[in-house]
Amino acid sequence: MPFLTDPVLPAGTLAESPQPVIPTGDGLVLRPWRDTDAPAVHAAFQDPLMHRWHVRAADSMAEVTGWVEEWVTAWAEEKAVQWAVVDADTDELRGRVALRGIELVDGMAEVAYWTTAAARGQGVAARATTALSRWALDDIGFHRLELLHATSNEASCRVAAKTGFTLEGTKRSSVLHQDGWHDMHLHARVRGD
Repeated sequence: MPFLTDPVLPAGTLAESPQPVIPTGDGLVLRPWRDTDAPAVHAAFQDPLMHRWHVRAADSMAEVTGWVEEWVTAWAEEKAVQWAVVDADTDELRGRVALRGIELVDGMAEVAYWTTAAARGQGVAARATTALSRWALDDIGFHRLELLHATSNEASCRVAAKTGFTLEGTKRSSVLHQDGWHDMHLHARVRGD
């Protein structure tokens, strides 16, 4: 049965060109991951705060090396895209920003991020999310970006609001974390916001 509409973004929209480097314009750069980033990612995930808001742990360097390998190859698959957020001058890892659950046909994806302990409180997540959203919505042509966070994660709620993601509602008992089921705030931006 044929669709009545064309895909918002055709297959190959991402994969037919190299993953870009995206400067934030204020001292950070979003760049593709490198295998040499694994030690910094492993160190970031030793922070107890990462365990509070994330569902994965980094128990070994081998495990994290596997993550980085997946992040590097994800661009070609067009299902998720991951960037390292680094200091523009030193290339020191400050965090990660990503588009997950990419649906090119519908022009939709979910924005996700984390920051290293040393980078918290410096606006890294907001600056990276702003740059990624601008690229995804304005340059590539995504129609809708969603952002989910645990309702008790007030810092992520501030990032969402600061970057123009409107709170649309609460997904009750939506994500299982180590301490139980979390309600999640659903925020979104659409092209033209």
